[in-house]
This record gives sequence, structure tokens and C-alpha cells, in this order.
Amino acid sequence: MKIFTWITSLSLLVSCVAISNLRAQTLPVGTPVLEDYYRRLQLLGKVDSTISFNIRPLTLQALQRRNIFDPDSNLTKDNSIVWKKEEEGLVQLLPVISEHQYTSAYPYGWNDGAMIPNVGYQTFFSAGVYARYKFISLQLRPEFVYAQNKAYAGYGGTTEAAWKLWYSFRNNIDMPERFGDGGYTKLLAGQSSVRITFDPVSFGLSTENIWWGPGLRNSLLMSNTAPGFPHLTLNSTKPVKTKIGYFEGQLIAGKLKASGFTPTPLGNPDHYDQYYEPKPDDWRYLSGAIFSYQPKWVPGLSLGLSQSFVVYHEDMGSGLNDYLPFLGPKSRSRVSRPGEPLPVDENGEPIENAIGREELRKRDRYASFFVRWVMPKGKAEFYAEYGRNDPPFNSRDKMLEPEHSRAYVLGFRKLVPLKAEDLLQVNIELTQLDRSRTSAIRSSPSWYQHSIVRDGYTYLGQILGAGIGPGGSLQSLNVSWLRGMKQLGIQLERQEHDADFFYEAVADKKDYRKNWVDLSASLLGQWDYKNFLFNARMHFTHAFNYQYEIIERPNPTNADFWKFGHVDKFNFQMQIGAMYRF
Repeated sequence: MKIFTWITSLSLLVSCVAISNLRAQTLPVGTPVLEDYYRRLQLLGKVDSTISFNIRPLTLQALQRRNIFDPDSNLTKDNSIVWKKEEEGLVQLLPVISEHQYTSAYPYGWNDGAMIPNVGYQTFFSAGVYARYKFISLQLRPEFVYAQNKAYAGYGGTTEAAWKLWYSFRNNIDMPERFGDGGYTKLLAGQSSVRITFDPVSFGLSTENIWWGPGLRNSLLMSNTAPGFPHLTLNSTKPVKTKIGYFEGQLIAGKLKASGFTPTPLGNPDHYDQYYEPKPDDWRYLSGAIFSYQPKWVPGLSLGLSQSFVVYHEDMGSGLNDYLPFLGPKSRSRVSRPGEPLPVDENGEPIENAIGREELRKRDRYASFFVRWVMPKGKAEFYAEYGRNDPPFNSRDKMLEPEHSRAYVLGFRKLVPLKAEDLLQVNIELTQLDRSRTSAIRSSPSWYQHSIVRDGYTYLGQILGAGIGPGGSLQSLNVSWLRGMKQLGIQLERQEHDADFFYEAVADKKDYRKNWVDLSASLLGQWDYKNFLFNARMHFTHAFNYQYEIIERPNPTNADFWKFGHVDKFNFQMQIGAMYRF
């Protein structure tokens, strides 16, 4: 592939000027207890403040630890190294991770990698080995998941029009309600990679999860909601110091597969299967880039940009712009209004200035800008991410309607000292993905859905970006007691499900009583004991208007408007997990 040749050449060029530390071990995205502990240590001034935490997985070079799985160097017994030859190489056993989950009523949760939206019991297991010799490293960390995948009450539209609209959304994204009939079992390559590293640059083939952006609960472009997908990566291993500040970056080229499941199980005559449109039997090519910069004049402040493009393999060209579209002409929004046919010229060909450059190339595009400010003296951090899935037509359009096709993540965390080493953590995060007001007068696709790339922004049926899904929003508050890695706390959340679908569904009758909103409370805990790390969560949810349904009174009057029967549902989820570090 041309992309392989191009990235390899760039990697070798950079390596000629940067040969020093040759380690390339990573801390997998979503590693229980440890990943967020490193971030909290940064707020306490115990981890280098030049690390942005905007590009993950984190590396051993950046974190500067002897053992990346032992942040405080206090393991009572460390037998993880099975072979070592000075600075030339080593073989290390990776921690064993076992996670167990039970969900009572309907699927809930994200940022759990290989695990699926599931009702019933689900288990996850991972272990592996890391080996390095000089500048070559190999990490084998497969993941196994089993889910009971019990049947549950999914969308239950009562009219043909309701199902037609529902399918118009679900036909443009690979996001099945249920992953087949019966138990689900999957063995994945997981957090595995093979790399060539010349610090501060690493090039390799990886199936590791990626996280882009500063968010804790959600990220717009890359998260660990879906399993890690196979990709080529060229990335920095630590912040690169220059005269004007520190830089980090990553360039990826990946392969996305579909889940193979329909939006909802077929065969039910009440579900109007005639509106289901099978998706193309083709894999998708994903290319993406992220860049993060910390100016030397403002310590702790990092700014960055990220972009990603998705296209079906059969629709790809063979030029450099097809493999690395962010190096080509600037993307441009379409002009046509919602429901209007696409303008064509005298030959019947689409007019690029009207259709938009990405639609013309049959690509789906996402872009975001983010900022994170770490304040060790105040033991706090502020972060935000703003993204668009439809680029502005020009700079004037950008200034006039910055809210068009926007999504955002906004968060703040503060650590308050208590007695001795104890801390109180307060974290607030807001995420908004639903359409803005501009969707009433100009085309504004829902996030992660696409009418051309109809499998959407997904891998194996799960979203690559924010796990709350298209049209969703989330308000989250976490208050916890901390002592080192130990944590006991409560998390309160309000989640609105797919407001884009809801507002179209009620557009005619304007019945604003039916939006589906979850209010939830979680009790969570993390504990370290010798070589073990334990985590647990009890999650309680009350779903208002589950699946956008209410029970209307017979012959209602205006006075009866709010006197309807409630279609609410209670959901309980229990999670327990353990990690053993050799």
C-alpha cells in the first residue's frame, strides 16, 4: 500500500535524527485504576506536566517509570521481568485482568473496549507478554469476552411511520440493539502491537485502543467504547521539546469492519422489516491525525487539533489525498438544505461547491479542537473539546454559525486536600452531541451516522467516539474520597438518548413529553492490595419514557396533557474486576 510506504519513509527519516531511548511499552487505554491514577498524580505535581493526556495510550518514556504498572514503585514483589539484557532487551509478563458485569434490564455503558452492550452476565479476560530487543518491540495482549446477550425490550414503535423513521436513522450506522441471538463470544487481538521505536518517534502495526482529546467520560473522535481496530501508527512517544514549547502527535491508517448484525432482530411483523436496507459488504478505511501543542509561556496548557476520515474501500482512490486526506484540499460543507436534491451541472454531475468535497469523495469526516489546562498548584484541571462533522464552507461561514453540526465536551476536576494523604475529588463533565438549531435550515447529519458511509463511525457495531451515541447528551458529577490508588465515591448522571431521533419523531404532533432520559447513581470503589488492583461499581438507573414511549389516556383533554401513564424502567448494573501485577 502507498500509505505504508509513505509512513515508513517518514518514520525512518525522523529516526535518523532521534536515536536515544528505545523503549515503546504502553499503558492500554482504559486500564483499570492505573490510567486515571497517573492523571491525578499529574494534578499533584508528581507526573511531568508537559504530558497532555490528549493522546493515549500513554508510554513508558512519557511517564518515566521503571515499571509502567507500578506508578509508586511499591510492589511488594515484582516478578514481571522474565528475561533482561542490560539496555538491549527484555521480556515482561503483562498484568492479568478479569472483569465481570451483570446488567438487569437494558444495555448500559461505554468505554469498556471489547465488551458489548448487553443484558445479563458478561465477562472479560486479558493477559499477555511484552518483549523488546533494541529498537523493535512486540506486545501480545489478546482479549476474550463472553456475553449472555439476553433478549430485552428494544425499540417498540407503534406505527409504520415510527418504524420508517427509526430505520432511516439505523440504516446509516452499524449500531445493533442486540449482537445476535444467544450468547456472544469473541477473541480479539486486543491491546497488541509490533513497533519500531527511535525515541521520541514510534512506528508500528497495532490493534490497541486509542483515545484522542482531554475528556474523561467521553471523547468526540477516539475512545475505547469499541474494541481496538487494526491500524498503522506513527506517533510521538513523549512530548518533544522545542524552542517554543512541547509537541505531541499521531498519524493513523486503519481498517474498520462491521458487526454483521441487523439494527434489530428481523422477522417480527410489527417491526416493518421492509424499511431495513442492508449495508454494503465492504470494509472501511479510516485515516486520522492529531496534534497537541503546549506553549512554553503557559505551563500546563495544551491545545490541539484532530481529524478523521472514513470511506468504503471500494470508493477509495489511489492518490496520496485518498490515503491521507488531511494533507489534501480543505474540506467544505454542502450548501443544499434538508430534503433538497443535490444540485447537478448540465451533464448531471454533482456540483462540488454545492454538495461538499467529502460527499463528492464519498467520505465521512470529523474534526475537533481541544484544550486542557493542568494547574498543579491548585490541584485542578479544566478541559474542553469542540468538534464538527460538517466542515464550514468558508471562513465567513465558520464565524457566522460555529454551532452548525457541533458537538462538545466540557469538564473540570479539582482535588481538595483532607487529612494526611487523603483527598476529595470533584469532577464535572458535560457532553452534547445533538443537532443545533441550524439543522432546521441546513443539512446537519447526526454524529457518527452517514448516508454514504452507511456503517457510520463504528467498529464491530460500537462507536469509535463518544459512547453516549448519536444525538445524545450527558451531564456527570463524580465526588470521591482518594488515598493513593484507593477510591470510594458516588457518580450522578443525567443522560438523554438520541435527541435527533426524538425531535424528528415528534415534529408533527410536537409532543415534547416523550424524550427518553436516564437519571442514574453509581457507587464506585477502587482498592490496591500488594500486587492486586480491585475495582467495583454498582449502577442504578431510572429511565424516563423508555424507548420514547408513554401511555396516553383515552380521549385526553388539554387538562390531561401531563396525566399520562409512565413507560419507565429501572436498570441495575454490577461490575467487579481485578488486576494482578506479576
